[in-house]
Amino acid sequence: MSEAFEPTIIAYTCHFCPYEMADKAGEQGLSYPTNVSIIEVPCTGRIDVIHLLRAFQDGADGVYVVACKEGECHHKTGNLVAKKRLQYTKKILDDLEIGSERLEMRYIMTGEVPHFARIAQEMTDKIRALGPNPVKNGGAAHKA
Repeated sequence: MSEAFEPTIIAYTCHFCPYEMADKAGEQGLSYPTNVSIIEVPCTGRIDVIHLLRAFQDGADGVYVVACKEGECHHKTGNLVAKKRLQYTKKILDDLEIGSERLEMRYIMTGEVPHFARIAQEMTDKIRALGPNPVKNGGAAHKA
């Protein structure tokens, strides 16, 4: 893969723990890749399959959801709902030949500021190695 490829990555983050950690990472001077666009949601349980698929359709090379740890969701089961939706979406991504490995779910809790930055870097490295989203530039998934 060309060294020039810089992936476009969308990170959906829960308002309660993960988004706060993203904010604190900036305050503490911890950097994470600038190619990661953070979208704050009230709870990861509000993320629908269509949101995840639309991100890929709109050109994201990778998408990840950062939720509160299981058992610590402010809305009780939102992160469990999100987990099920991600599993379903991964199957669709494989069927579309985009690849389920481009979608991940990670968990974080208040105080894990360095962990947030590490997740962003790991996802960027992974997607950089996979290369561009095949939907881009009229790839196989786009022809389906």
